[in-house]
Amino acid sequence: MGERVIRWGIAGPGRIAESEASDFPLVPDAELLAVGSRSAERAQAFATRHAIPRAYGSYRDLVDDPDLDAIYIATPHPQHLAIARAAIRRGKAVLVEKTFTATVAGAEELRDLARSEGVFAMEAMWTRFLPAYVSIRKLIKDGAIGEARQVQADLGVDRPFDPTDRAYDRLQGGGAMLDLGVYLVSLAQHILGVPDTITATGSLAPTGVDQEFGLLLGYDDGRAATLLGSIRNASPGTARIVGSEGWIDLPARFHHPSAITLSRCGREPQTLDQTPLGHGYPHQFIAVNELLRSGATESPIMPLDDTVAVQKILNAGCEQLGVHHREDETVEV
Repeated sequence: MGERVIRWGIAGPGRIAESEASDFPLVPDAELLAVGSRSAERAQAFATRHAIPRAYGSYRDLVDDPDLDAIYIATPHPQHLAIARAAIRRGKAVLVEKTFTATVAGAEELRDLARSEGVFAMEAMWTRFLPAYVSIRKLIKDGAIGEARQVQADLGVDRPFDPTDRAYDRLQGGGAMLDLGVYLVSLAQHILGVPDTITATGSLAPTGVDQEFGLLLGYDDGRAATLLGSIRNASPGTARIVGSEGWIDLPARFHHPSAITLSRCGREPQTLDQTPLGHGYPHQFIAVNELLRSGATESPIMPLDDTVAVQKILNAGCEQLGVHHREDETVEV
């Protein structure tokens, strides 16, 4: 007999939800039972493409479905808070796309609400659950590169300016920082912890969102992270974790690598195969399902305090560039 089946719903049938749903058949003992959208037509079309039994034309109907154990929230960033808040209050576990919210206050509210209600909540930083990152954590813990001292990473895409594109719409949480910077900052925070200083530079699109940025995260003991992101131009998308006795290279794209290379001082580099399941998305669902079955309300790999720390760095960087994000409280749930 298999494990208890965890029944999932998806809020927001957009591009990232398409990818996640395509990989969902690789998740054991789980069912993708429902999808919700503000458009009944979009919800039904998504449900038809992915053989999902139930399609709802509102987020309220989705979170009210008594048969759902968990909801994956994949709407634009500013809508996350309202939907996740409603789901948590109804006792539904939530897996919330990154960035968790549009503001620090929103992230702190969801963290505190989930804890007070005793309901599971996690940011969908799927990369932390990939085989490559499991290996990286073990290598660092085992002292393979000594003390981790520096993180270097970049992530850029060539997204032509279009004022109607969500990526360039400030009201939808657009900009390079929230879309791509979350991968960069989450990596640095995961390896080095919370920085003592945050310095940002960059440029804005005509719509007022950040289109490129450079972040320098500084630590009082001399450790540092240099992070580059852009929706104005493509970049390799590689990362390097430098330690006192070696380094680990993550090839493009660093947030979902199928291999990593370990270089230790005085030794030949060693490439380690780290092929994920599917496109990599099943691993976070498998981890969350195991946590739900155990009764846990937080992930030790992606704890809510890490999410709030990352949100603080992202919003601080945005604000240094003159970008101030807001939550969307007009969502009906």
